Amino acid sequence: MSLLSSETAACCWIPLFALRCEAARRPELVSRPAALLAPEAAGRLWQVSPLAHRAGVRPGMTVGQAIGLCPSLQLCEPDPIHYEAEFARLLAMLGAVSPAVEPAELGRAYVGTDGLEGLYGSPQRIVAEIRRRIAHPALRLGWGRGKFVSWVAASRAAPGGAVVVSPGEERAFLAAQPIAVLPLDPATYRRLRRLGVTTLGGLAALPEEAVAAQFGRLGRRLWRLAAGAVVEPVVGRPAPEPIVAALRFFAPVADRAALGQALDRLADRALRDPRRTGWRVRVVRAEADLEHGGSWAVTATLKEPSAERARLTAPLRTRLEYAPPAGAVERLAVAFTAFAPGTTALQLFARDAQAAARAGRRRALREAAREIRLRLRRPLLFRVVEVQPWSRLPERRYALIPFAP
Repeated sequence: MSLLSSETAACCWIPLFALRCEAARRPELVSRPAALLAPEAAGRLWQVSPLAHRAGVRPGMTVGQAIGLCPSLQLCEPDPIHYEAEFARLLAMLGAVSPAVEPAELGRAYVGTDGLEGLYGSPQRIVAEIRRRIAHPALRLGWGRGKFVSWVAASRAAPGGAVVVSPGEERAFLAAQPIAVLPLDPATYRRLRRLGVTTLGGLAALPEEAVAAQFGRLGRRLWRLAAGAVVEPVVGRPAPEPIVAALRFFAPVADRAALGQALDRLADRALRDPRRTGWRVRVVRAEADLEHGGSWAVTATLKEPSAERARLTAPLRTRLEYAPPAGAVERLAVAFTAFAPGTTALQLFARDAQAAARAGRRRALREAAREIRLRLRRPLLFRVVEVQPWSRLPERRYALIPFAP
């Protein structure tokens, strides 16, 4: 197993993370029914506060429907760049506890805890350390073997609390939980309810093959999760070093054609960055700061990584056309955040042009040394190695060893 993998996990979950980020900037939202507009669906709600929920407002409603149910509803324009920056700050704090941190969605992340017993002690102490570092009143924590058990535990925890599922107790703990904790689409959820399956224990009591026959590969995975028969490890990934190209307009721009041309120019600039040497782009992102506050952001994951400008900007242009910014743009940026090896010989992700040149020289030197060795059948290139630096005699301080290509 990788050093950044862990079978035991702590799930950290802050429900309504984006709306809580807005409430931190605007305290008046705490005492009023509020809702956050969806970044990519104009006129629809994304997250709804508990006060608005009590008035009948639900995520996905149109603004008109929500105002009809709750005339005092406070609507907030989304600021996805701010939310993701706050989430990145949370992930950095979790990274101080464990090197294995895996984000799941905005406001939810898993922390691998294998080996942390020597630092903090029992699972309860590990959870207490995470709570100490993230002093958020809405934080819910769960600990258990695998991501699913820890997530279910976190979903059962009270705000500011934690639920720890000790090893060996997974099946008994899961049995009483509702099937809503499974990663279900609405149609599968309705089918299970029609079959009379309302808890994980009820699903696990069915034969695995029967569930697989009804629901296919998804059904087999759901059954194994419900039965506690599979442990999905936390897989931490090194944080990528994005390549970012940004442009600040002299005057705010709202014209989509002009914004599309700016996306092309920024993508060209990012592609010329020497750090991209030997790599193709897998994930591309566009971010915009709007004139009267707020922001706009879209992220696209390419099925086939590419280094072609047209393929990188095509999904961004599509989103710009069908889900444009809510106002004029003051600053626009294009970022490459994930990469795949390219088809060129040099696959080193050089941090700068000098590093790429050094890598090329080392490769050329190895080829030259190998050719000399094959032609003359004896080594003629040597390296100087320090062997006795304390000696007063220079010939004893250093030694010559053959250069190995």
